[in-house]
Amino acid sequence: MRLILSRKGFDSSSGGCPNPVFPDGSALALPIPDSQSPIRYGRVSHQGQGVGPLVTHLTSGKVKANHGAHLDPDVIADAYPRENGWRPVLGQHGQAQSHLMRQGVCAGDLFLFFALFREVERHRRQWRFVPGTRPFHALWGWLQAGEVLPLDGNHKVPAWAAYHPHLSGQRGVHNTLYLSAEGLDLPGVGDGVSGAGIFGRLKKSHRLTAPDARGVTDWLLPEDFFPTGGREPLSYHHNRDRWQRAGEGKCRLKSAARGQEFVLDLEAYPGVTSWLAGLFNADG
Repeated sequence: MRLILSRKGFDSSSGGCPNPVFPDGSALALPIPDSQSPIRYGRVSHQGQGVGPLVTHLTSGKVKANHGAHLDPDVIADAYPRENGWRPVLGQHGQAQSHLMRQGVCAGDLFLFFALFREVERHRRQWRFVPGTRPFHALWGWLQAGEVLPLDGNHKVPAWAAYHPHLSGQRGVHNTLYLSAEGLDLPGVGDGVSGAGIFGRLKKSHRLTAPDARGVTDWLLPEDFFPTGGREPLSYHHNRDRWQRAGEGKCRLKSAARGQEFVLDLEAYPGVTSWLAGLFNADG
């Protein structure tokens, strides 16, 4: 099995700001703007409320409710109107999909999504980022691939997937959908965990950016991620200068600023599998 740390959601270049962490501790990775998408922010919901006003407030009007939204990964059942048979789904194409193909990513592998977050609050009937707070990278959701569906004209696309942004407009080479497995199949995790979803609240264990970091790409990870004994490191992070031991069962990683999908072979890193199981067991 492979783990893919997958960067998804607003950031400084796509959307122009971090994603919100709400006062109750819940978080939302906002779909990035996409002029080719048939989906509009005004039709995307979070906890029963449209996200149009939220994105308008947080971007100071640069992104509005009638703008196209790249709802991908799409792992929250009530985020958008569904056709019968819908399954959580992730789309990928271009350079990022080429990287996944080179790494051999296939059905059974686990995408763990992370994004840039910052705390928000209501102020004068609008959402704003809490003054004095700093952005950070954190994990927010997952999808275990149950089926890999190349969008090459040679594979039948389910009718329920017609809405998906990767079926609209001009997409890059190797355009592909990853359909979720029904249930999560991971050593140490019992039955009943969905094959895709979001973490209910952002916890300390979900945070990637180190508490004392000067920048969001300075990560504090379990020491099990540290590449030793000739093991292949997390992809995009082969330069050993990026890695440092930090003591107390931790290591520091200067994560790559570019690249969406960071892949790790869990067969070579069994301790990371145990860490993953802890994430899902704690969230349950």
